[in-house]
Amino acid sequence: MIHPTAVVDPEARLDPTVEVGPFAVIGRDVELGPGCVVGPHVVLWGRLRAGAHNRFHAGCVIGDAPQDLKYKGVPTGVRIGDHNVFREHVTVHRSNSPEEDTVIGSNNFFMAHSHVAHNCVIGNHVIVANGALLGGHVIVEDRAFLSGNCLVHQFVRVGTLAMMQGGSAISQDLPPFTMAWGDNTLCGLNWVGLRRAGFSAAERLELKQLYRWLFLSGRPLREALDEARIRFSSAPARRLIEFIEQSRRGICRHGSRARRTGSPDEDRESAQADTAPSGPGPD
Repeated sequence: MIHPTAVVDPEARLDPTVEVGPFAVIGRDVELGPGCVVGPHVVLWGRLRAGAHNRFHAGCVIGDAPQDLKYKGVPTGVRIGDHNVFREHVTVHRSNSPEEDTVIGSNNFFMAHSHVAHNCVIGNHVIVANGALLGGHVIVEDRAFLSGNCLVHQFVRVGTLAMMQGGSAISQDLPPFTMAWGDNTLCGLNWVGLRRAGFSAAERLELKQLYRWLFLSGRPLREALDEARIRFSSAPARRLIEFIEQSRRGICRHGSRARRTGSPDEDRESAQADTAPSGPGPD
């Protein structure tokens, strides 16, 4: 159903089940899959491909031109998966070159007034809270959580299951499973997120030991990484090591004044790890 006040280009490709609200504007290069809902005053523009059951709330603008002075008006695009929610006044800009798109996966939740800049790549099950801003070419991996008013500098990577506390700002890569607080500062692991994602107690404990080894042992990071490859073998630990090894912007580090974030469960499991008779860990 298309509201009579909506402006939909006749060349736009909308599945018959798509709903379009009043005063929405949909350009000719837009394609929407089954079950999408376009709210009032939404603007969908550019070479936009969205899958099934995406919901665009009032006033959001998806696929407009990138805010990049190098951009010269060439046709560029946005690709969106399935079951995403874009709340009020979310903005997602298309890429700045035809060779690549701005990419958003599936089952993501973008809260009101958040912004995804050109050439970003967002994974699946990501939450971007109110007012959070992602610069150009940012990569956000699966199940990351960016709290309200967070800032992510261009070309930065946010690892899987990483979390940024409200108002945090990063210009360096945020490793998987960690929590950011303040400016480029780590304050521990995303313990609750790890448990909810089904990580075993053994995997969580090894990540805790690896975090201490890399960020609290006092060793130079490169030296700590070399030894960590030998000491730590679980799949999550390997993922964290590989992410750091691949960084080009540098890695957020644990702050000496970072606030305590451990839960009672984390304290118990950490105590077990500290008293365990065997297993990897710092000297």
